[in-house]
Amino acid sequence: MMLKKLFAIALLGIFSQLASAKELPDFTELVEKQGAAVVNISTARIMGNAQAPHGIPKPKGGDPFPELFRRYEPPAPREQETQSRGSGFIISDDGYILTNAHVVEGADGIVVRLTDKREFKAKVIGTDKRTDLALLKIEAGGLPKIVQGDANALKVGAWVVAIGSPFGFDSSVTVGIVSGKGRSLPQESYIPFIQTDAAINPGNSGGPLFNMKGEVIGINSQIYTRSGGSMGLSFAIPIDVAMDVANQLRATGKVTRGRIGVVIQEVTLDLAETFGLSKATGALISSVEKGGAADKAGIQVSDVILKFDGNAVASSSDLPRIVGATRPGSKVAVHLWRRGGSHEVKLTVGEMPDDDRVAQTGNNGSKAGAGESLTRLGLVLSELSDEQKRALEVDGGLLVEEVKSVATRAELSRGDIILALGNIVLRSLEQFNEALKQVPNGKSVALLVRRDDVVSYVAIRLDEK
Repeated sequence: MMLKKLFAIALLGIFSQLASAKELPDFTELVEKQGAAVVNISTARIMGNAQAPHGIPKPKGGDPFPELFRRYEPPAPREQETQSRGSGFIISDDGYILTNAHVVEGADGIVVRLTDKREFKAKVIGTDKRTDLALLKIEAGGLPKIVQGDANALKVGAWVVAIGSPFGFDSSVTVGIVSGKGRSLPQESYIPFIQTDAAINPGNSGGPLFNMKGEVIGINSQIYTRSGGSMGLSFAIPIDVAMDVANQLRATGKVTRGRIGVVIQEVTLDLAETFGLSKATGALISSVEKGGAADKAGIQVSDVILKFDGNAVASSSDLPRIVGATRPGSKVAVHLWRRGGSHEVKLTVGEMPDDDRVAQTGNNGSKAGAGESLTRLGLVLSELSDEQKRALEVDGGLLVEEVKSVATRAELSRGDIILALGNIVLRSLEQFNEALKQVPNGKSVALLVRRDDVVSYVAIRLDEK
């Protein structure tokens, strides 16, 4: 009897807690009010003119995430005319529509279907491959349009709603939370992606991601998958980035981006120590293009850019986004770290050519020259001959002949060219060894290494003994 009474009391407690618990959000009103602005996009490709569906291009040197990041293009059926479906959303009541560039790439015809079943032929106003965005236009008026939200105000853990046409199922609704912000993906230098666990599948490409106010804060673009379907890792382009591209495409049919002409790399803890930084932050300059905007401003190899035009550069991946979003011709202040102190330079931003990059991210071989020497780092080095310097177009540097001891941890290889130690440009073995004498045991040194056409800093920590 006592046990039954205790059990009844326990049940009452559970029911009381459930009754007082905060209810899960109701998404029905959001979908009813905003769903009409979401469209289905069908693209026809004549097989003779067709291009293969494009996912993320594989970076040179191998994709670090093979077959994992994919854009949401359903496989094309094998027939004379193929249909590829995606999603989009109306951004103005006179028929401008935003979607992904890969949804309409290579299309011979595009049809947009609204939620009321009306269909319109669409014209491509412009595309931007770097952000995978496309602006379309249909001849219609008085259309329902989305309300733009503030992606910067979005918080990790907030509810989000995705609406699209996965596998051709129009107006499908999925929900999730924001899993992360400012994500960097392979070969996507200009987008601080919003990560969400909302179920996204083929056909969701180009569809909107809403916050709980019913405002669009992103455009669904990529997924992380091993199977081709949703695995709870989806990525959306922030709406402010997308609308900036859309406005430029609408005005001029193309997108212009800033460029400063540098190669950058991440500042690791070891590199931060060698350059005297209190923490691993900023973008380390490993190469400066002669005659470029950075070169004209006096920016040097081994400088660390901490702020660009007032925007903090927390990691190297931030710099391409910030520079790319800066209008060419703008005069900006660049706050940087040089030789243990803070400096500021003024820079006039250049314009990125269609086939170029705003800031490359980096990580070599010839025959030995005269004067080989085993250094304190366990490297067998030789000085470059005049002929080698001319061939490599360098003023100095030391050739790595053999790698031993602590240097093996830095993954240096025979044939690498060491151009500098920290910010000291190397001219001879004697100079290199003298500079090494100034570094205490247990501390790190930064070597500027050239391998093939890539130049980057490598940190090596000296043994304690």
